[in-house]
Amino acid sequence: MPRKFSLTTTSPISELNMTPLMDLTFILLITFIITFPLIEQGIPIDLPRATTEDLPADNARTVTIDAEGAAYLDGRETDHERLYEELKRAHDLQPDIHVMVRADQGVRYREVVRILKILHELKITRLALVTQEE
Repeated sequence: MPRKFSLTTTSPISELNMTPLMDLTFILLITFIITFPLIEQGIPIDLPRATTEDLPADNARTVTIDAEGAAYLDGRETDHERLYEELKRAHDLQPDIHVMVRADQGVRYREVVRILKILHELKITRLALVTQEE
């Protein structure tokens, strides 16, 4: 005759195991820490070297000029007319906008002057020429 009751009692587990969730969180955190600097430096340029200070990160736009003279606004390639329009729109929304100009050290000086001329026409006075630390 079989038993009607088991010798051991089993009860359902009522708590959630947090270890796999913590592992996933740390993996995502490490992934973002590694990839975030690569996102900002998406366009390969060779910046000139100089002594530097920290740049403001809040409400800043980045204009990049690569070695061939192509202009980029926040990582998207653009021409000078579109650059003017987008910066004008951004300046109208936030008059205290910061613009960081990143230019390859091999680019012709006139390409940098074109960008600075656009900023001057828009009356954007908060700008920085980005360099690498010595």
